[in-house]
Amino acid sequence: MHIAAKIIIGLVAFFHIYILWFEMFAWESRGPKVFRNFPRDLFPKTKALAANQGLYNGFLAAGLIWSLLITNIEWSVHVATFFLGCVIVAGIYGAITADKKIFFVQAMPALIGLILLFVL
Repeated sequence: MHIAAKIIIGLVAFFHIYILWFEMFAWESRGPKVFRNFPRDLFPKTKALAANQGLYNGFLAAGLIWSLLITNIEWSVHVATFFLGCVIVAGIYGAITADKKIFFVQAMPALIGLILLFVL
């Protein structure tokens, strides 16, 4: 796997670790500052839902990190492809259902990583 692809995969993984932290541990404190258009009383009521989403983002990060640790190049690329694909699908779905900027923040970096896996 080329170094540029590894760097992008690492950045995507780090971003999903941040989302894990945000949704699992900072939902009520940082959430209202990030999602200003949501009513403040919504955050305590949705804490468990956000934590569940955060856990799933942690699984995405774990899979991407795992792909970086696999020594067999072929398997490393396969695992990275799968998890980057999951991130891309999640980003597209988020862009369609929640906010269009999710595509650029979540799906686009993963798409760039996926392209780098097969171009370089």
